[in-house]
Amino acid sequence: MTDMALRTEYPFTLPRGYVDQHGAVHREGVMRLATARDEITPQSDPRVRDNPAYLTVLLLERTVLSLGEVPEVNGYVIENLFASDLAFLQDLYKRVNQQGHTEAAVSCPECAHEFSVDVSGDAPGEC
Repeated sequence: MTDMALRTEYPFTLPRGYVDQHGAVHREGVMRLATARDEITPQSDPRVRDNPAYLTVLLLERTVLSLGEVPEVNGYVIENLFASDLAFLQDLYKRVNQQGHTEAAVSCPECAHEFSVDVSGDAPGEC
């Protein structure tokens, strides 16, 4: 019998990176799998009731364990990500929690060769 450990943490590299108050850019991070509590608790937050889109901020602040040298990944950090980085983390969250992986099927625009890339940023695709 093969002993396969459940993967619960996923390293990633943001496309642009979070710029802190000192101008430092933080791109490397780790996201963990969400728990039922992570998905349920934010539903009662008044910010989510006022603006359902805020659910994304709360889910990411609960599941992004680290981001570069940022001491704490909180709502302020998530709110101040570039839109492309927020979209990247939303996609990563969906992939690891709903699909169970961080890979996406793609094809080379030049030769049409099909392959998978790790969208977390760990392993760039090659043709």
